[in-house]
Formats: sequence, C-alpha cells, structure tokens
Amino acid sequence: MRKKQIHPWPVRLTHWLNAVCMVCMFMSGWAIYNASPLFDFRFPAALTVGGWLGGALAWHFAFMWLLLINGSIYVLYGIVSRHFRHALLPMGLAALKRDLTEALRFRLVHEKGVYNAVQRLMYWMVLAAGALVIISGVAIWKPIQLQELVALLGGYDVARYVHFAAMVMIAAFVVTHLVLVMLVPKTLLPMITGGVRSLDTGKHGHD
Repeated sequence: MRKKQIHPWPVRLTHWLNAVCMVCMFMSGWAIYNASPLFDFRFPAALTVGGWLGGALAWHFAFMWLLLINGSIYVLYGIVSRHFRHALLPMGLAALKRDLTEALRFRLVHEKGVYNAVQRLMYWMVLAAGALVIISGVAIWKPIQLQELVALLGGYDVARYVHFAAMVMIAAFVVTHLVLVMLVPKTLLPMITGGVRSLDTGKHGHD
C-alpha cells in the first residue's frame, strides 16, 4: 500500500488564483456589460466593481493579465506533469453515459483525487470556454488591430455575443462546481491541504 498526493501545490495555487481572478473578471465584466447591454437586462450594481466604465475596464484588464499568466502556468503544468492525462483522460462515451445517469439519480460515487467522466467533461468544456473567452475578449479589445480575428468571429457585434456566451459557460461551470462541493464537502479540504489517498499497488485502474 502506498500513498499519493491528491492535488500537487501548483494545481492548488493556480486553482485558487484562478478563482479570485474569475470573481473579479465576472464583476468588472458585468459593469462593462451594463454600460452597453446586449440584452434587456442589467446586472445589479452590487455585483459589479469599478464604479464606472473606465474603472471597470481597469479592473478587467488588470485581472485579465493575471488570469492569462496564471491560466497559462496551469495549462503548461497540466501538460508537462501529465496531470491532464492522469486526471482528465480517458473520455469514453460509455463511461460518460453511465456516470451521467448515476449523477442524475444522485447515486454517483465521489472518490477523492479521482474525477468521474462527468467531471472530466466539465473540465474540458470550461478549458474550451476559457480559450473562447480569451480569443473573443482580445478581438473586442483590439478590433482594428485584430480585424481578421474579429471577421473570423462574425464581426464586432457577434464577437460580443460570443464573449458573453463563453462567460455564461464559465459561470455555469463555477455554479455547478460550487454545488458539487456543497453536496460532497469532503472534496474541498484536499484542494486546500493537498491531501493524500492510498493506492493499492495491485490495482492500476486510476493511473
């Protein structure tokens, strides 16, 4: 019997920095949205930061760079350390169908340090949404200098809708993530301390 750390410190550090950055990006982004809304609603002022459009843009850009750097470190570490390979792969349709069915029945077993197929799909989707929100955000920020990118997204106005849709996807992931943590609170502590789990050397199903 041997033990393995559940969440290495680079994963924990980048995870919590990403969480702080995302909160600030959401709140400043909502203030920017309120200045020129896409739909017939506005976000409550209490959920925004910046106070006015210029202040909200300053917050948004400041945390954009921090999020981009921190997110890049997370992705790079995930590839080099094979964290993504071990934690988020393989992705099989049969396993996804089974785990999704069990999740809907509230019978899905949660094992610390092991992502089920539903969680793996969610992480891949949020990574894709993160890439999309960056691409669309840069296009909106520099529409003249990056006019080819803006055109690829369907134009400036469409790029704003794409940016909003990517934000909604990320927000949905965050809400789902928080709900799962509340339903299975034992998964929170290892993300703070690192945690360890025992590995049976005679079984290799999770490695």
